[in-house]
Amino acid sequence: MQKQDNDIRQLFQQEFTRTVAVISKQFGLTYIETAEDLVSETFLQAAETWGMKGLPPNPVAWLYAVAKQKTLYHFRRDKILQQKVLPAVKQAQEMQADPEEPDFSTKNIQDSQLQMVFAVCHPIIPAEAQIGLALRILCGFGIDEIADAFLTNKETINKRLFRAKEKLREGNIDMEMPAHNEILKRLDSVWKVVYLLFNEGYYSRSQNDVLRKDLCLEALRLGKLLADHEATSLPTTHALMALMCYHASRLEARTDSAGELILYDQQDEALWNRELIAQGDQYLHLSGAGNELSSFHLEAGIAFWHSRKEDSPEKWQRILQLYDLLSRTNASPAVALNRVYAIYRVQGAPSALSALEALTVPHDQYYHLLAGELYSTTDRQQARFHYEQAVLQTRVEAERVMLRKKIGQLNA
Repeated sequence: MQKQDNDIRQLFQQEFTRTVAVISKQFGLTYIETAEDLVSETFLQAAETWGMKGLPPNPVAWLYAVAKQKTLYHFRRDKILQQKVLPAVKQAQEMQADPEEPDFSTKNIQDSQLQMVFAVCHPIIPAEAQIGLALRILCGFGIDEIADAFLTNKETINKRLFRAKEKLREGNIDMEMPAHNEILKRLDSVWKVVYLLFNEGYYSRSQNDVLRKDLCLEALRLGKLLADHEATSLPTTHALMALMCYHASRLEARTDSAGELILYDQQDEALWNRELIAQGDQYLHLSGAGNELSSFHLEAGIAFWHSRKEDSPEKWQRILQLYDLLSRTNASPAVALNRVYAIYRVQGAPSALSALEALTVPHDQYYHLLAGELYSTTDRQQARFHYEQAVLQTRVEAERVMLRKKIGQLNA
């Protein structure tokens, strides 16, 4: 029974978004909530039917067939299709035409999902709502899971999603690929949403390990849609894919069997996913076409060196050079702190501490974690102070356990 529940959950994750995208493409984004309801009803029927009879020989085909049936029944019954799609000036005979059934061919599914990516990232939708809508519509996450990812409550997420969908309806946004010049304008938002989605999983403060990995895999899937499409298969897309592949390759090595956090230097290289690293190498090579050097290129270059465990001086010098460039093109507290750590690995703790003291960044748990690391070889009292501050500021139990271990090592 547990296996069947897991099978249904996995199918829901994969097919919810595809089915919603196809139905929304055919009938318009005005009915995106109707599409969600129809697909949810399909999976509810699947859970009930399969619970009694077991999984059918081809569960995906079963889902598509039932979704088609429910969709056609809904739009025939309420005559929404005729009111929405067919102009009033058409002849009465045309007005009685039945709606075409949804096309669940592989190509149409991929096209529909890519069109949905650009609809979700339309500038009419506030940036803070795009990531939540992406989690729901593009990745099939439930309201509980989205609330968990954002460490907020269901009511907040429901309101945010409702407002975003209202914007789609009010703006009369079509489910279609924008014109070439519009694609280029909107790609920045698309890349950002995919990147934020991946980061929400990779650096998530959620306690749900399964959710964190699913977020990363969904971001990779969306990125591959962009990389495989002629209009969006661009160097920056490939750089983003390289970055995500390199980071995702270490997912299994970042925590131990008890869920405790393992920092980079202590990770077991044998647990790194070599296939994802090889894919990252391929995408990094493709990203070199043309003259563009985006922040994703620089971050992918840093991630490339991190995917090589050997601890050579050249490795950290290259990483520091890349952080120097990144701090000039895309400065952020995270970039600044990571650059200080690279200085530490190249020039030693005194130089790194001078660089850290010169920063004007929030003194959050990451600042104190780095300060503790730098002081651990020169001033144990200061190191202990910073680790204790980090413990107080983090909301993630795995981080607290790791920090307490470091304090224990100082005491020993």
